Amino acid sequence: MEIKVQNVSFKYKGSKRQVLSNMYLELKENRICGLLGKNGVGKSTLLYLIAGLLRPTKGMVTVGDMESQKRCPEMLSEVFFVSEEFELPSVRLADYVKMNAPFYPRFSQELLEKCLAEFGLEYDLKLSELSMGQKKKVFMSFALATRTKILLMDEPTNGLDIPSKAQFRKAVSASMSDDRTIIISTHQVHDVEQLLDHVIIMSNEGILLDNTTQEICDKYVFETRLPQDMDDVIYGEPSLQGNLVMAHRGDRPETPLNLEILFNATTQGK
Repeated sequence: MEIKVQNVSFKYKGSKRQVLSNMYLELKENRICGLLGKNGVGKSTLLYLIAGLLRPTKGMVTVGDMESQKRCPEMLSEVFFVSEEFELPSVRLADYVKMNAPFYPRFSQELLEKCLAEFGLEYDLKLSELSMGQKKKVFMSFALATRTKILLMDEPTNGLDIPSKAQFRKAVSASMSDDRTIIISTHQVHDVEQLLDHVIIMSNEGILLDNTTQEICDKYVFETRLPQDMDDVIYGEPSLQGNLVMAHRGDRPETPLNLEILFNATTQGK
C-alpha cells in the first residue's frame, strides 16, 4: 500500500506553532524506511497522521486509496502503530492475542512465537509480570505478527539493551514481505542503519532528503580520512581514528552507509 502525504499542514489545538507545513511525501510498498529528524520537527506527528490518530489542519494523508483520518476498517486492519509510550493490560499474552489478533486478518501465530523466541521470551507469560523492556519486546512481536501492510514504529529501540537491539533487527527482517512497508522513527540511528533500505530526513522546513540507501551509497562514500586527505569531502567530523567523512563516490568502491554522518551533513545543508 502506497502512503501519500499531500500538502499537509498540522498544528496542535491551542498552539500557534505549525508542526508540519505544506508537506509532500510518497512512500511505496516493500520498504523499511528510517524517519529521521531533530526533536520537534514532527516525526511522531507524521506517524500519527498516517495512522489516522490525528487529522491534518490542511491537506490529505492516504494509505492505499483510503483517507487515513476516516479510519475505515479496511485501512485499520492493514495499519499497526507501535508508539513510543504504550500500556498493556494485566492479562496473559494468550488472552491479549485472543482479544486483538482477530482485528488483523493476516495475523500469524507462528510469526509471533518466532519473534518472541528471537527476543528470548516464551509465549506462556503474564504481561503484568514483565519489565518495561520485556513489554516492549512483546508489543513489537505482536505488531510484527499482525503482518499488516503498514507498520509504524516510534523509537522502537529505546529501552532495549545491546543484545535486544540485534534481536530487534533480526525480528524485523524476518517479518518483512514484498507488500509490507515499515517506517521507523528514531534518534538511535546506529541501531537501524543496517536494516533500512530507504531514508527520510525531516526538518522544520519540510523533507530534506528522501532516497533509497542504494541511491545514497551510489553517490557518496563514508570513510575515515587523515587531515591531509580532505579535498573532496562534503562533510567531516573528528574522531579518535581520524576524520569521519562523507564524500562524492566517483569511481571509488561502495562503502557502508553511516547514517549519523549522513544526517549531520544533510541537516547542516552540506
